[in-house]
Amino acid sequence: MTLTLDGVSKVVGGETHIHPTDLTLERGTMNVLLGPTLAGKTSLMRLMAGLDKPASGRILWEGADVTGLRVQDRGVAMVYQQFINYPAMTVYDNIASPMRLLGKSKAEIDRAVRETAELMKLTPMLHRKPLELSGGQQQRCALARALVKDAGLVLLDEPLANLDYKLREELRIEIPRIFEKSGAIFVYATTEPEEALLLGGNTATLWEGRITQFGPTAEVYRQPVDATTARVFSDPPMNFLEIEKRGGRLMFGDGQSAEAKGALARLADGPYTAGFRPNHVEIEPHAADTMTFETRLAVFEITGSETFVHLDHHGERWVGLVHGVRDLQIGAPVTVYIDPAHVYVFGADGALVAPASYALAA
Repeated sequence: MTLTLDGVSKVVGGETHIHPTDLTLERGTMNVLLGPTLAGKTSLMRLMAGLDKPASGRILWEGADVTGLRVQDRGVAMVYQQFINYPAMTVYDNIASPMRLLGKSKAEIDRAVRETAELMKLTPMLHRKPLELSGGQQQRCALARALVKDAGLVLLDEPLANLDYKLREELRIEIPRIFEKSGAIFVYATTEPEEALLLGGNTATLWEGRITQFGPTAEVYRQPVDATTARVFSDPPMNFLEIEKRGGRLMFGDGQSAEAKGALARLADGPYTAGFRPNHVEIEPHAADTMTFETRLAVFEITGSETFVHLDHHGERWVGLVHGVRDLQIGAPVTVYIDPAHVYVFGADGALVAPASYALAA
């Protein structure tokens, strides 16, 4: 069972929403579409479902061209961020409705509905109407209806965004197990890199209607093919710094330099862009060979056990995520320490030329 997009694009009013895209998804896989708002995640899902017709290219299911096939004639289930339920039906009947359309027996329907309701923590609400539920409960009902449909392709468009934190975390753990058991192809859209990492499987990073990289989630995170992918797969986005390779050293500005080791030693002399994630920004030195940069504190945000520090480095805005609650003063100078092992290097075209050494060892 495979879903293949062959040169598929989407154009609306002369504006390209999805550039020509090639993508193949395999049976029994979890596939995350990761990108910011308006990156094209929902547009791509609607093409996969058959809700929209591509401007070019073909959509293949098991090798057969289904580009012109109506959505109701495809084995597709879709759940949106904004929950959609039948208001006149009970929760039980909402969940059961896809199975009834498929002509399943009453015993099959009852068993599937109750098993799914238990998983979604909806058992006490089965006889209520959707409008009698909280927003999170209504979304769980919509998700349950998609799970019992036994579709070959399940599309989930930020389905947990409206749920409370605890339930969201529970379902993030449960969803991959449920999907693997079903044998279907699952596509899950999210704006959150952390959610993609928790779900695992494969991830496609999207930026302005283009898939920049697709592969195993951990691999895409550790070895982004370009600066755009690195920016998408980092929350807050990856920090960048213009550098220069000169002889056997990397010049980082501020008079700072580091020995070019390993793959970096083989780089041709010239300008590059260095990238490092916020969680690799330190405000106390932890190793002897760290690089130091003088910055000023623009803003800080205390999240509880961690603090986001927004730093100004000669007009460049960096973000660091440091442990603990910090007593900081806006405008004060802050010395930042970066371990060279956590630095990615990108060429003038944005392509990755040297991954961080920690990523290679991971």
